[in-house]
Amino acid sequence: MNFVPVPFIDCMEEERFGGKVKSLGEACRAGLPVPPGYGVEVELVNAVVSGEAHATSAVKAAFEKMACNIAVRSSAVGEDSTEASFAGQHDSIMNVNSGDAVVDAIVQVFRSAHTESAYAYRAKVDVSADARIAVAMQEQVPSDKAGVLFTRNPLTGAEERYIEVSWGLGEAVVGGIVVPDSFRIAPHADRCEVLERSPGEKDIMLVLNQQGGTDEIKVPPERVTAPCLDDIELAKLHDLALRCERAYGSNLDVEFAFHAGNLYLLQCRTITVLHKL
Repeated sequence: MNFVPVPFIDCMEEERFGGKVKSLGEACRAGLPVPPGYGVEVELVNAVVSGEAHATSAVKAAFEKMACNIAVRSSAVGEDSTEASFAGQHDSIMNVNSGDAVVDAIVQVFRSAHTESAYAYRAKVDVSADARIAVAMQEQVPSDKAGVLFTRNPLTGAEERYIEVSWGLGEAVVGGIVVPDSFRIAPHADRCEVLERSPGEKDIMLVLNQQGGTDEIKVPPERVTAPCLDDIELAKLHDLALRCERAYGSNLDVEFAFHAGNLYLLQCRTITVLHKL
């Protein structure tokens, strides 16, 4: 075997790269604002986990080409479908800062898919227990604010955008660490109409540590209930929703991040029935 990590834009086969990386490849080809990175296919992940020297050298070389800290995320084959979402079931390793740490992160992501709880979840949603794990190596965005945008309201099923967002990294929202701000936006194609703004209680934020990994810090009191997003940022998210729908179709779950005024698409999947649609 002589596999190497493949740039997202060239990752097309789910059987090799899993659903998440395939989706990131589609986003790149559609010109969406995706942080660059590589897909590490299933067999290469298996070889890294087995400690094969050519495999570990290949992922270290890809990391060196990126010249930045990265996030290492799972991309399992046959998961995150319209029937089942594996969001939160497998580990994501933030702010990986060396080749050795990339190897360790890939092993950790792989092992997180082979725990008793992961097997139990697969059985619950009728997905094969034989997990086939690929990995995304993606440039780490040092988010000022981040969260999730649904192109259909996951709480009511209404045809509207629903956004949850908090300060810092989006894992604070996805992991339920804070009560995020929420926004509802009408799905007009020609303008951004905000239907509702609900402040959260964002007393904790996750930030990148200079030595790698993340820190959980307290949010200054004046920002705990202050809105994360202004009208310009909401308009950018509405535009991103429209662009994602053109690329992927309807009923989408979009993870996003803002940094220095720029909006990034971190991943996009179909909303599942587990979101109570």
